[in-house]
Amino acid sequence: MAELSTLARPYAKAAFEFAVDASDLKGWAYSLATSAAVTQHAAVVKLLRSPSSTPAQQAATIIDLCGDVLDVTGQNFIVILSENRRLTLLPQISLQFEAMKANREKAVDVDVTAAQPLDAQQQQMLSDALSKKLQRKVNMQVSLDKSLLGGAVIRAGDTVIDGSIRGRLTKLAESLNS
Repeated sequence: MAELSTLARPYAKAAFEFAVDASDLKGWAYSLATSAAVTQHAAVVKLLRSPSSTPAQQAATIIDLCGDVLDVTGQNFIVILSENRRLTLLPQISLQFEAMKANREKAVDVDVTAAQPLDAQQQQMLSDALSKKLQRKVNMQVSLDKSLLGGAVIRAGDTVIDGSIRGRLTKLAESLNS
């Protein structure tokens, strides 16, 4: 998997730098996400793996399937990827582009899994506290998991804060058993 991200990095960086220069990060992010989703469809995967399909055919198919989502520069990007036989990297390119975009915007996506529903005031307090701790704008998604018993588990990238009762009980059991 590391090899795919290494191969995708220069393309993601080039797309990101172009999007910054064009002041169109949102548009490029959407175009890349859409084209990445298209390349993961079973019929398209089969086309991309087929030794009989030419790069021009592959690019034309992706461009047709994406429709109006791709502007001329997006279409050119697809053509370059296809000429270099790198269309299968689009999902990785899209992920890396999103990471660069979030870093530039000083934003982070946070997933909160709570045992009980959080009202608007609790969500705002949690978002403010996380923004201060992470020094970034927080885009928070809240979901429920009754198996937590109480509390919440917060995931922000590689950072996990386990404030659930289940997590605390597990830590207590580990410390008693050691």
